[in-house]
This record gives sequence, C-alpha cells and structure tokens, in this order.
Amino acid sequence: MHTTIQWLLVAFAALFAATLAAVTGFGGAAVLLPVLVLLFGARAAVPILTVAQLIGNGSRVWFNRRELHWRIVGWFALGGIPMALLGGWLFAVAPLQFLVRLLGAFLLLVVVWRHVRPSGPAPFPAPWFAAIGAGSSFLSALLGSVGPIMAPFFLAFGLVKGAYIGTEAMSTVVMHVAKLVAYRQTSILTGPDVLTGLALGPLMIAGSFLGKRIVDRLPERVFVFLIEAVLVTAGLLFLIRGQ
Repeated sequence: MHTTIQWLLVAFAALFAATLAAVTGFGGAAVLLPVLVLLFGARAAVPILTVAQLIGNGSRVWFNRRELHWRIVGWFALGGIPMALLGGWLFAVAPLQFLVRLLGAFLLLVVVWRHVRPSGPAPFPAPWFAAIGAGSSFLSALLGSVGPIMAPFFLAFGLVKGAYIGTEAMSTVVMHVAKLVAYRQTSILTGPDVLTGLALGPLMIAGSFLGKRIVDRLPERVFVFLIEAVLVTAGLLFLIRGQ
C-alpha cells in the first residue's frame, strides 16, 4: 500500500514532468519514469507512464492544434505503429532485471547524449520520418520514452515552437496508442495501471497548460540541472540494484 507521501511525490513528479515537456518538447517521461519504477516496479511503471503520457501529449496537441504538421505525423505513424507493437510484445516477455538495468543505462545515455550529440541532423525529406518513427517507437515500447532522441529530428526538419511541440506530441500520441494495444494484448496493462495513469491525467494537462504559458520565460539552465541530476541518480540506482 502506497502512503500519502508517496502519492504526493508521484503527483508532483507528474506535474513537473508535464510542465517540462510542454516547454522543451521532451524530458518529462524521463523525470516521471524513475519515480514510477521505484513505487510500482518496472513492469507496471512503463504502462502507467504510457497512459499518463498519452493524456499529457494529447493536451499539448490541443494547445498547439493550429500549428500541427500532419504530413510528418502520417509518415511517423507509418513506421511507428508496427514497431511499437513489436516492442510492446518484447517488453512483456523480457526478464524484469534486464529491463530495470536497461532503463538505468538509457537514463544515463540521455544525459551523455545531451552533452555529446551533434548540432543536429541535416535537413531531410518528410518520408524519412517513417524510419524515425519505427526506431523511436520500438525503443519507447521497451524503455518508456525516447523524447531526447526524437527531438533533434523534428527540430532539424524546421519545426519550431508550437509546430514542434504539437507535431512531436501528436506523433507520440500515435506511438503511445499502439504501445497500449500491445501491452493490453500481452496482459501487462492491468485495470489498476490504467486507473493510476488516468489519475495522473489532470496533472499532466495542468502541466501542459502551465508550460505553454511560460515557454518563453523559463530559465532553461534550472531545468537542465534538475533533469540531469535526477537522470544520473536514477540511472545509477537502477544499474546497481537491477530490480
């Protein structure tokens, strides 16, 4: 049984994660995932996160609905849906200890990626988003989220501000729906998991609304420091414990 303090921690993490994602377009899931893993375990944390992120991304789509680039979403979905289904099936059968350590390694790699990544991919045709969607969706089904890896491609295509936030969010919505179908078919998405994710929904929407309002005012360095501190701590913990 989770205590009131633990639920408050989850609520705060959800609000902070949604606000962060609304400002930067990524990073929210990486902040919320370690909290969910610690309280619910890796096997339940990723489905719960997917439900919550579906609501959070859906709200970002709504707040930026006039700036969506639907052609990009369509190409992303073409490659993303089948690979999300495959990744969801693999998540259901992979050993739990392996998944926890994989999550830990991924969180550490997110921090490394932020510091060593190139300036960004060169401009490319829209159909390339089918391959981007395939790779991103497969990894997301296993790891919970790959926003830091996806973001440079949307930016390199020339999407900025609302167009970037909304289009990336709509692509992620498609990916999350496919993941949930796979999780449900493999019986790892339970009723309590769905209810927990839905309970976080209002906080995800509130965070999206707040982030939309402060996107041009927020000191980015504060968020970067907090994100990387959480990611490194959680990543090392998961790698060491592996459970």
